[in-house]
Amino acid sequence: MKTLGLIGGTSWVSTIDYYRFINQGVNNRLGGVNAARLLVHSFNYADIVKNLDTNNWDAILKMIVDAGINLKNSGAEGIILCGNTTHLVATEAQAQIGLPIIHIAEATAVAIKKEGFKTVALLGTRFTMEHNFFADKLKAAGIQPLTPDKTDRDFIHETLLREMGKGIFKPETKAAYLQIMDKLKLQGAEGVILGCTEIPLLVQPADTDLMLFDTAAIHSAAAVDFILN
Repeated sequence: MKTLGLIGGTSWVSTIDYYRFINQGVNNRLGGVNAARLLVHSFNYADIVKNLDTNNWDAILKMIVDAGINLKNSGAEGIILCGNTTHLVATEAQAQIGLPIIHIAEATAVAIKKEGFKTVALLGTRFTMEHNFFADKLKAAGIQPLTPDKTDRDFIHETLLREMGKGIFKPETKAAYLQIMDKLKLQGAEGVILGCTEIPLLVQPADTDLMLFDTAAIHSAAAVDFILN
């Protein structure tokens, strides 16, 4: 069994799910009282949001690299970033840390291909929806991502950072997300990537007839594969 380093706190709400999903996945495979060998570095989310608000990705990269090197020095053999947005710098971080980073978009693309879907909606922070780090991985797998219009992107971004990142889940926010998803369905979306790891805590499969791709669960399953391979 490999030792995996988790870089979380982005936010702590979803990092809890990563810890649970990975340990449950290892136990399901090995049985008994087996659990994953994990090392966790959890950021102060306020430090991350401050740099997101100023678009200071150099600072975020340094935070991730410093955390990753500490985890490596403590025995981690691979890294998982417990959130979608931080994957914007995953390639650079991997090179500087010197350990493999399990990429959330690559794992999600594999899951979508298994369903045979060609067009999917992508919801997440503004960075996830507007930059190419996630979309390019999908396109490389023959999957076309659809994103909401600017007004809806701004709404999603703000509610992720100011509400769900603090563990606040409002019924009116959920209703708005479902309306956005319905609009994307009319544009041809066959499923929806919940591309921020808090969204699955807001929207569940029973809420929509679209297939939901929970990136936290998908990413965690890829982590289990890494740990046990």
